[in-house]
Amino acid sequence: MSMTNSATDIERSVETGDKPEFKRALTFKDLVIYGLITMLPIAPIQVYGAIAHESFGMVPLVYLVGLFAMIFTALSYSQMSKAFPSAGSVFSYVQRGFNPHVGFVAGWVIAGDYMMAPALLTSFSALWLNSVFPAIPTYVLVLLFVAINTYITARGISLTARTNLVFLFIEILVLIVFIGFAIKFVFIDGHGTGGFSWAPFFQPDKIDFSFIAKAASIAVLGFLGFDVISTLSEEVKDPVKTVGRATVASLALIGGIFMLQTYLAALSHPGYEDLDPDMAFFDIAREVGGEFMYYLLILVGVAAVGIANSLAIQSGISRIIYSMGRDRLLPASGLLGQIHPKYRTPFNATIFVGIVSLIVAWFVSFDTIIKLINFGALTSFMMLNLTVFIYFYVKKRQRSGKNFIFYLVFPLIGFSIIAFVWSGFDRNTFIAGFIWMALGIILGFVKSKGYRDVPPTLEDL
Repeated sequence: MSMTNSATDIERSVETGDKPEFKRALTFKDLVIYGLITMLPIAPIQVYGAIAHESFGMVPLVYLVGLFAMIFTALSYSQMSKAFPSAGSVFSYVQRGFNPHVGFVAGWVIAGDYMMAPALLTSFSALWLNSVFPAIPTYVLVLLFVAINTYITARGISLTARTNLVFLFIEILVLIVFIGFAIKFVFIDGHGTGGFSWAPFFQPDKIDFSFIAKAASIAVLGFLGFDVISTLSEEVKDPVKTVGRATVASLALIGGIFMLQTYLAALSHPGYEDLDPDMAFFDIAREVGGEFMYYLLILVGVAAVGIANSLAIQSGISRIIYSMGRDRLLPASGLLGQIHPKYRTPFNATIFVGIVSLIVAWFVSFDTIIKLINFGALTSFMMLNLTVFIYFYVKKRQRSGKNFIFYLVFPLIGFSIIAFVWSGFDRNTFIAGFIWMALGIILGFVKSKGYRDVPPTLEDL
């Protein structure tokens, strides 16, 4: 008898009451596009100046270090998505692979991350757009961005996928234009370094363990978002084969895109010391391509961050909230854990996320939002890596051959790298993060009657 792994997992989910209700419409290409949009191909334009000052101008090297650091966590996501193709991402993986109650805490922590992110992104975009159109108040622009994203997310995953494709095309097109200007500026006109240089990648007198540690701390946070792919598992045609491959592929592709654009920026303006930390990439764009390139980057950056990037993350957190509501672990779970009969999306969870994003963007400081995002993401990554080891290596006793590498060595490397970066957070980040975690622990205690009850779908686990 022949049966695919995908079919086996779907049958298993039905038997446990975890029956897929979403529309399975997404392909490998859709997921890769979704991952790229979430990590934002033009993300370095926001932080290039700050990273250049911290890394002695070796911004491409910082992203290379970050790619190496995050690939182990991406592989952990890949392993868990094969075992549990569920919409809940870290929540579902830790819940099923480690422990139901630990899984709730993991879901609560990552929810804090994802719930904050759309608010931060729409706020940034509103500020940038307000600088171009000062007559429009920022709070109105935030409302506009949130309304657009909530509408698209609520109407269906196919509309979200098409929107992602359009924005990815625009971002890549803008990067191609910048690359063209930069190549002409450096290699034809002879400006900047006047040709190839190893300095953006390798300055031996400045590279030591301290530098690598600092680079990892900076760059890991720059790759946040690749994990959102796993929240779409129940909307993928073949989740067992596709989700993990797309997660790793999108991370590798975005790493290459980051390194290419920052390398050309470094060649165009090698004197990083005089760069404005906030506007460095925009200023370099103006230097190589004039006012046209400068304003093009700003406008595309507004749309990419305020709509495309926010849209992808809002889609992800809506599905985590839905998954937690489906398991009856949140207040108003009966409402949040429903699928819209027509759109086949977590409609109520999406509206809820939109409302929360709006409130957070209007009333919570940037600093607090950033601290919760960083704490939530890295804490959940550590729990995910640990779960791979516990589920496959300890519980399933899969320890021979390549299993030793994938289920022990790689997840423990991933855990150690993330733990190192996590340990470097400042005191206020830990305070904000642990307060949020404590609220989740209390809620979990109440909903599970003292951590005794588990969701019906997990009783066999």
